[in-house]
Amino acid sequence: MREGYGGTGPGAITPDGCAVDLYARLPVGDEPDIIAAAVPAGATLLELGSGVGRMTHPLIERGFTVTAVDESAEMLERVRGARTICSPVEALDAGGTFDVVLLASFLVHAGDVAVRQGLLDTCRRHVADGGCVLIQREGPDYHTNLPRERVDPSGFTVRIVSAEPVVDGVNSVRAEYEFADAAWTHTFLARPLTREQFEEALAQAGLKVDRYLTDDQVWVRAVPA
Repeated sequence: MREGYGGTGPGAITPDGCAVDLYARLPVGDEPDIIAAAVPAGATLLELGSGVGRMTHPLIERGFTVTAVDESAEMLERVRGARTICSPVEALDAGGTFDVVLLASFLVHAGDVAVRQGLLDTCRRHVADGGCVLIQREGPDYHTNLPRERVDPSGFTVRIVSAEPVVDGVNSVRAEYEFADAAWTHTFLARPLTREQFEEALAQAGLKVDRYLTDDQVWVRAVPA
């Protein structure tokens, strides 16, 4: 387990505290529709941090050719219909470039600046000329509107309980997931980023914002600078 990360609950827990069985249960939201509307039909797509394929599978159903990357072999065992690569994202060599590189799940908010830059460098290294990078950011009140709770229509409850400062602009975030028959917790480190800080990090990796895809600016389409 990485320092500052942890998880509890049934089944395997990955080094960053994610529970494999939990993510196998979580439904996908509107993310595949946002992605599909922002890129060409039938594009090749490199999904960084795919987990169990929560977004992978709907993207394949929409006609994309997906390469799914995750550092957890247990996560990738659940992925179907995609080429899979077991590797830390920041160390990835996927052997080519892609029309679309996807960095979702707020990974760009990694607490370690060097890790964040490694993630963005991987995005830049693997995006084809004329391609794009789609990034999911935290919402503006992610670390301040706390505690908060959402009851999913499928019946489970997710809570973001706290975001406590630990060091150098990094917060320790605790999330809880409660189902009728099981419960999980996830503790992880996240660094809040203003729009200016986010765009500066992109620039350091040779990327720039093409446009923000959602009104809350959570989803971003970036292109090589």
